Amino acid sequence: MLPTLKALHALGGSASIEEIQDRLVSDMGLTPEQMEAAYPKSGALIAPDRMSWARSYLKIAGLLKRAGKGIWVLTDQGREATGMTPAQLKAHVKKLSAPHHASVVARRKQARAGEASIDNVEEETEQEDVWADQLLAKVQSIEPAAFERLAQRILRESGFTRVEVTGKSGDGGIDGHGVLRVNLISFQVLFQCKRYKGSVSAGTVRDFRGAMQGRADKGLIITTGTFTPDARREATRDGAPAIDLIDGEALTDLLKSLKLGVRVEQVITERVTVEEDFFDEI
Repeated sequence: MLPTLKALHALGGSASIEEIQDRLVSDMGLTPEQMEAAYPKSGALIAPDRMSWARSYLKIAGLLKRAGKGIWVLTDQGREATGMTPAQLKAHVKKLSAPHHASVVARRKQARAGEASIDNVEEETEQEDVWADQLLAKVQSIEPAAFERLAQRILRESGFTRVEVTGKSGDGGIDGHGVLRVNLISFQVLFQCKRYKGSVSAGTVRDFRGAMQGRADKGLIITTGTFTPDARREATRDGAPAIDLIDGEALTDLLKSLKLGVRVEQVITERVTVEEDFFDEI
């Protein structure tokens, strides 16, 4: 958690998930082998997963907040917390998260309020983010052809025209194409779909760029998994056509904003705070 706060502070107080991850890799000296280590069962990358949980902890405590489309912002409280030690920050987050955890415990009708612990995150997932895990799991379970059709729908809903799924074998991984019009200018875009639980490598990005050479203005890779740090660097390598990357987390945000497979309902809650000074002055 502390490296995440410091990374955001160094990045000017706000950053994308990709920028935070790259900064953490640099600041913590994480090796490619460490970044590509995966959980045996799910195949998900361990380091990015822990980075994601760190952001969730810090958000619950009010030290970070989300600004939409994968952007995270450091709050004033978060900025002040950058001077703490890891142990102090853990205790601080635990204290600030107590009301949230008590609420979770109450909703689940557990025996004692306050049982929730930051050390047992699986038992106390942040409620508002559960939907993203459920949505991603569902998308990962559909057939590859259905995922290609979903990508087609996403592009159409995002303003693309003439979107077609080709899915030809031996075509360098190109799954389809479309046209994106921005004001008076149109861009030919080729896209690739990767229904992964693991990570997309730099080699996949290089192969895709080679296949799209001379055939399109832009490239887009959509995955339900993640991209390795090398893949992200390859996508924006100097002197090569840039390729946009949408990972699983960005995909869930996109589906939510487009309301595709997601129903968003406004829930009104109230927070009651006892003003002790009122009674002292009576």
